[in-house]
Parts: sequence; C-alpha cells; structure tokens
Amino acid sequence: MRKLASLLVLFGLCALPALAAAATYKDVSVVDVNCSTKVAADPDSHTRACALKCSASGFGIVTKDKQFLKLDSEGNAKVTDALKASSKKDHLRVDISGDVQGDTLKVTSIKLL
Repeated sequence: MRKLASLLVLFGLCALPALAAAATYKDVSVVDVNCSTKVAADPDSHTRACALKCSASGFGIVTKDKQFLKLDSEGNAKVTDALKASSKKDHLRVDISGDVQGDTLKVTSIKLL
C-alpha cells in the first residue's frame, strides 16, 4: 500500500508541469498591478512614467479578451529594464511568451513594441 501511495504522489508531482499552459500574446498592453483596474478600460493611456513609478507592485498584461495576467518576478524585471531603455511615453505594448499558471504568466520571452 505504501508503494502505491508513493507511486501516486510521484506521478502527481510529475504531472504538475503539465498544468501550466504555454501561451504567446502579441501586441498586448502592459501595465503595473497598482493601476491595472484604473486603466482597464483604456490600458494604452497608461504612461511609462507611471508604470516605472509603480513598478514595485509588479506588472501584468491585459489580453485581447480583457483578462489581466500578472507577470512572474523574472518578467517584472524584464519589463522594468525595457521600460527604462525605452523613450515611449504611453501605449506600452509587448509581444510576450510564457507559461500560464493560474492568473500569473511565467515569462520566457518579452519584447517591448
């Protein structure tokens, strides 16, 4: 019985990565978590200055179907670096790929448009 239980636990742990769904989003808005509800109706109006000021709250994307997905810590760092290097004032859009885990996107690649 113990072997069966151990085998089931091992199988369950191996299946966890399969629960993450790989996804690619093209030309989607990126906003900080603090402002996500405030700019939900028009995320393109969100400014770069505000995003950098609120960067400690983390970032997320607004998908085409108006879903908000938070970014993981690596994604947050990549967005912060991209925003600092950019001269865009607003209309902050990205092409982004990663694994969706609940309401979080574990970022594998990101490009500020």
